Amino acid sequence: QVRLVESGGGSVQAGGSLRLSCEASGITDSRNCMAWFRQVPGKGREGVAAMSSTSTWKYYGDSSVKGRFTISRDSATSVSLQINSLKPEDTAMYYCAVSFELCATISHSDENMYSYWGQGTQVTVST
Repeated sequence: QVRLVESGGGSVQAGGSLRLSCEASGITDSRNCMAWFRQVPGKGREGVAAMSSTSTWKYYGDSSVKGRFTISRDSATSVSLQINSLKPEDTAMYYCAVSFELCATISHSDENMYSYWGQGTQVTVST
């Protein structure tokens, strides 16, 4: 049974930083694609970043996150997301997910490409 657990969320003021982490258990295939999505109430999940287990392939979402979000892989079963210069519009539930397809072969921002999800960690940014 694959299980993903996120941590690191919290409440911060605009301009602050957070580091989100996700640890997976039950993964037997070291080749995978792990990603971060975020969701606000009433909207669908938005792909934020994705990265291959070999760290050779990396993807970021739209221009609102580029330059402020950094995804990294410490191992084949973990992924982190460093978020700097936080803005109120970054407020959301952040989820990590894993696909056992290669990052380069999937539509990385499509939540249907990912097989397993964590429960999420809340990020709240105040002015």
